[in-house]
Amino acid sequence: MNMLVCIIIALTIDRIIGWPDWLFRRVSHPVVLIGSLISFCEKTFNNANTTASLRRFWGIITVLIVTGVCLLVALFISSLIPDNRLGIILTSLLIWPWIAAKSLNEHVEKVALALSKADSESARTAVSMIVGRNAKTLNDSGIARASLESLSENTSDGVIAPLFWAAILGIPGLFVYKAINTMDSMIGYRTQAYEAFGWAAAKLDDIVNFLPARLTGTIYVLSATNSIYSFGIMWRDAKKHRSPNAGWPEAGFAAALNVRLSGPRNYEGALSDDEWLHEEGEDPSSKDIFLGLKLYNRLLNWVTLLSIILLLFFWINKAGY
Repeated sequence: MNMLVCIIIALTIDRIIGWPDWLFRRVSHPVVLIGSLISFCEKTFNNANTTASLRRFWGIITVLIVTGVCLLVALFISSLIPDNRLGIILTSLLIWPWIAAKSLNEHVEKVALALSKADSESARTAVSMIVGRNAKTLNDSGIARASLESLSENTSDGVIAPLFWAAILGIPGLFVYKAINTMDSMIGYRTQAYEAFGWAAAKLDDIVNFLPARLTGTIYVLSATNSIYSFGIMWRDAKKHRSPNAGWPEAGFAAALNVRLSGPRNYEGALSDDEWLHEEGEDPSSKDIFLGLKLYNRLLNWVTLLSIILLLFFWINKAGY
């Protein structure tokens, strides 16, 4: 019950102030520290001159080291937090940095504003901050599509999943999840350098995001004005995505906005054969990004409301009413 209170407080803080630049300049961010540990392990263990099986082994060792360190730190911190109102405040402050709700909104909004002003170059620069593909090859519709895909997928990775694991397993669950997710974003690529070494990180990320991704997609379709239609499209198209998880929020999001997402895209000069999600939808524009941001904030409102309802349910049950 206390964890639900902490989640509501942490999400509210993040939605209001995010992680301010002045705070980042002074104390950096916990993800940066995890990233430094991952980089150290990658430079130490990922030897391009060894076999794929050996690199996979060292990738597993890296996963064990990074998650183990984060788990031990989380357990130690948790042991110091008192079980009182001060503890609720401290726990809320510990959850807050790991939520990226406001940051995600701001990054996507920059893309929408640039496109709405017909400033394609600024839009490409803005979208390159939130996607891994080469933004230089994207036209305006491709920029809008990439930003909406990032918004829907990162709603799960950056907001719902951290809160989900915090609610289930407390601070240790939150820290370990972010360690896994950060590893996947750094070494979980299907490239010659990382396919073997990042295999364990990518597989583990698929596992820990299985439920949050489907929960995110479900909340998105429930937040849409055409919920039944959106749910049907999500159920039909989610499996078309190359990721076992990303298709759920992306397909539901695409249907809710009546746009098509995913589909063929240019990777390192080659056109991929990715299938469309909600193929019958229109190609997105800046207008759709603004609508997507409205839907995103509606989802955040639903998450807060559902947390409050659960909290009231547990409080009434505990009180014996």
